[in-house]
Amino acid sequence: MEKLGFIGMGNMAKALAAGFIKTGKIKAENVYAYAPHQDKLKENAKNIGFTPMASVQELVSAVDTVVMACKPYQIDDVLQKLVNAYDRQGNGAQVTPQTPSMLDGKALLSIALGWDLAAYRQKLSDQVRIQFIMPNTPAMVGSGVMLFEEANTLRKEERNEIKTLFMSLGMVADMSSSLMGIGGAITGCGPAFVDMMIEAYADAAVKYGLPRNAAYPLVSQTILGSAKLQLVSGLHPGVLKDQVTSPAGSTIRGVTALEEAGFRNACIASIDSIMNKS
Repeated sequence: MEKLGFIGMGNMAKALAAGFIKTGKIKAENVYAYAPHQDKLKENAKNIGFTPMASVQELVSAVDTVVMACKPYQIDDVLQKLVNAYDRQGNGAQVTPQTPSMLDGKALLSIALGWDLAAYRQKLSDQVRIQFIMPNTPAMVGSGVMLFEEANTLRKEERNEIKTLFMSLGMVADMSSSLMGIGGAITGCGPAFVDMMIEAYADAAVKYGLPRNAAYPLVSQTILGSAKLQLVSGLHPGVLKDQVTSPAGSTIRGVTALEEAGFRNACIASIDSIMNKS
């Protein structure tokens, strides 16, 4: 991987581009991006350091590795433009695995929800090397989770290099295609649920007199520290909970209240609602 190009520059793409450049894993002059809103793109380019491109065709021509970071519903149109650009006759050929594309010979990293290897295989030839990746928003602060679909067509050394790049922004985990859905529900939607918990406990703190500007960092650091303790120790969360809950103490009273309110069931139900959306 010599030159990396982003198609789309939303919040996730900005986090990735800025993180890759900041950590020095890739030089700023080797990062490019295209987005339809050129004024905003140029502003982001100035702040982050990448090179803005005027068209998706110009972007793909300039790089060897493409990050598909636009909205999922926009991808069909992007692929059509790349087929049309390749079709010198301008016949508007259909996007199929038999249709040559400007992506042929390049690596395509998709961070668009639902666009996994199987989805692209219905659109692109085997000349395009594909990897589906699901990052989450904590990557913005170097503490993200990046799920790599095990099924991919990258070269072995190429995949290792790309995984190393993403590791600079957090944890990388390989995931079978059948588990990318539940994995993404936990890591992709989970930050919103944790944010709700931060907000709720901060509200409780304010209720009992703690200023809000003190409540948020106390709650957030408590969650951060508890999560890190579990990751580093490897202990079962129940064991760690038991270490804090002394007999007839304050914590066990709080645990009892959470159980009576259906805390665990609510957590599971939130994931059920995602997985059973049909």
